[in-house]
Amino acid sequence: MPFHLSHNAEAAGFRLAAFDTFNGSTNTEALDRARAGDCGSLWIVTDNQLGGRGRRNRAWIAPKGNLAASLLIVTDVSTSTAATLGFVAGVALERAIVRVSPYLRHRISLKWPNDILADGAKLSGILLESEPLDERRRAVVVGIGVNVVAAPEGLPYPGASLVSLGANVSASELFAALADEWIAAAAIWDEGRGMGALRDLWLERATGLNGPISVQTPSGVIGGIFETIDDMGRLIMQRADGTTEVVSAGDVHFGGLATRK
Repeated sequence: MPFHLSHNAEAAGFRLAAFDTFNGSTNTEALDRARAGDCGSLWIVTDNQLGGRGRRNRAWIAPKGNLAASLLIVTDVSTSTAATLGFVAGVALERAIVRVSPYLRHRISLKWPNDILADGAKLSGILLESEPLDERRRAVVVGIGVNVVAAPEGLPYPGASLVSLGANVSASELFAALADEWIAAAAIWDEGRGMGALRDLWLERATGLNGPISVQTPSGVIGGIFETIDDMGRLIMQRADGTTEVVSAGDVHFGGLATRK
């Protein structure tokens, strides 16, 4: 089934650039189009991405049949507000997965800051990138990769795919649901004004909440209890000495001491 946008998504002003095979990264393509003057609200999608990137320029391996989608947004919101779009993506993607496979509702969860888990294994990753276009406008690209037919092998963490979970769904079917759920989640977010409400939705589906976690940050490993996230999407942790730690970025591990991966 070819990729398509629903009438609702088209009416909301979204456009689609779909590829049978994409040799590079859909995120890179989106940024290149923004630099060339694209006005945004553009989805770039494929089910065969050959040069994907994850966080910290890690390779994102996507066998044919998996979903690689990047949404280009051109906005004048602040850098800190734009950074919360990753939570819009998380809420929208979780809802899209449940929409196409309702029986997975209680097996899917959100991992701070940007992963979707299935039974504790990584099902999807979200990569947010942005850069200024001029003194007022900023290009933000929300990259979403989902293991639809297969999870990569040889990684330092367990992976899952929709097929391995028993879901009979294609990348194009999941994308159509995602594009619609993006509209709903972005409306709640409301250019950052509704981040409090979106935060509550994210927390309802969060994994590890109120439990022990450790976070590998640029300055080292810190541990404590995962209390919540704030309205800027930062992780709030209670340390063993009773102090509160606010974490803006890092790799989260549950239960034990984090190790560099």
